[in-house]
Amino acid sequence: MKTLQLILFLVLFSSCARTVSRIDPNQQIDLSGRWNDSDSRQIADKMTSELLNSPRFEEYAKELGKRPTIIVGQIRNRTSEHIDANNFIKKFELAIFNSGLADLVESDTFRDKLRDERAQQQDFSDPATMAQWGKEVGADLMLFGEMTSETDTYNKNRVVNYVTTLFLTDMETNKRIWYGQQEIKKYIKN
Repeated sequence: MKTLQLILFLVLFSSCARTVSRIDPNQQIDLSGRWNDSDSRQIADKMTSELLNSPRFEEYAKELGKRPTIIVGQIRNRTSEHIDANNFIKKFELAIFNSGLADLVESDTFRDKLRDERAQQQDFSDPATMAQWGKEVGADLMLFGEMTSETDTYNKNRVVNYVTTLFLTDMETNKRIWYGQQEIKKYIKN
């Protein structure tokens, strides 16, 4: 009898155990139908490629006579879901940086940290090695935009259309250099 109880206990205990397996980070898995890492990566890659290969960007770079310097500003989340906008922004920064077609300068958050460190170096570092004031590179262009979503539901079915709209604007003239929009539409059936 005790053996049977032990076997039943082991079967019940093992059936409740959680399993975890490692998967390729590029593998697309959609559990909930909400915005996820695959959506962020797909939109960032498409939009960055579209931006950097657009005739207007190429013309701007040619007129500038050098690789344009871009700062990625705020991309507002105006969807009804929690989307980590900072993670999304980092995907754009990575794609721009790795393209070799533009230079990237730090966002305001990191720039302030760098300035604090530079200020501390003025007091505590060897003058031959401390970072100098007034040597920062200014951005030529700022990338910013917003994410929105529209949801249509009927019974237990739902369609969500995510729209990401981005603008690349000249910092000096406020002239829009590029305007892009990408959509991801999901059909969720319960």
